[in-house]
Amino acid sequence: MADDQLSEALDLVEVRGVLSSGIAGRGPWVTRVPAAYPLQPSAAHPLKFLIMVRGRARLSTDGVDGPIELEPGDIAILNRRTWLHVESGAGDGPRREILPEIGVPTARLAGDDSGVDDLLIGGRVELNPAGDALLLETLPPLGHIRAAADAAGALHARLHQLFDEVTGNRMGSTFAIQQHAQLLLLEMLRAYVDQAELPPGWLRVLTDQRLRPALRLMHAEPGRHWGLEELAHEAAMSRTTFAERFRAVAGVPPLAYLNRWRMLLARRALRDSDIPVRSLAAELGYTSESAFSNAFKREVGESPLRHRHRMRSELAAVRA
Repeated sequence: MADDQLSEALDLVEVRGVLSSGIAGRGPWVTRVPAAYPLQPSAAHPLKFLIMVRGRARLSTDGVDGPIELEPGDIAILNRRTWLHVESGAGDGPRREILPEIGVPTARLAGDDSGVDDLLIGGRVELNPAGDALLLETLPPLGHIRAAADAAGALHARLHQLFDEVTGNRMGSTFAIQQHAQLLLLEMLRAYVDQAELPPGWLRVLTDQRLRPALRLMHAEPGRHWGLEELAHEAAMSRTTFAERFRAVAGVPPLAYLNRWRMLLARRALRDSDIPVRSLAAELGYTSESAFSNAFKREVGESPLRHRHRMRSELAAVRA
């Protein structure tokens, strides 16, 4: 299937979409989000999104030239921003300053009788450390997904399903909302890929049609000693053309990408299984345990055993 490699990668970096807050306004209003609110980017969750459910608003943030206009159904993705400024409404007089509501404002999603002209829902994207190194480097400071674009149809169908579950108050709604939020995030990425010119990086190479056959080989057998000639042949290109295109699309050469993919697999295996480091090294194509350990430390910043101990300690602390 076309999205198999993207799905596999999203699973490895443990991407999770979470609805966290909302902004509901009537008349002229403005919000300048303080650091204490979930809409505000933070070191823990640097990737945020805003959904314009009803009304219109202008969004400004640092590192971007000028505000963007949000229309009904539009979504903004914010990557490592330090402040947000959102304003809406027309009329004379000063704008009323409002603050985001913690949690999804369920009653405001009910319809036109909700008492607000403008409604935004905010959320965050939770990533493991590997996701920080991959997804964040791929996305721009501010991504704008327009509701009017053809590619946004499936996204907005997913939005309606999510909001219906939020307001339905049915049995099992908490579980259902989590699943819909997860699928919403996938549709957001799909729509953004279709609308935007992605910079070189992980997301762009995973969605490149011409390179997909070579990626499929590397993902299927990451421990094999792949050569450029073999990968280029699978992609129906010359060796030179393949190497140049891969670097242009991924931002790194093919074998550097393969090494990064191996490290993602290694992180998950060290955390979730008791496989000996020597066996893991062999599975991933390294000639010795020391060669693997050195490569892992260069990529991750700590030894495999130290990484396993730290990740398991953190998981135990969360579950306690």
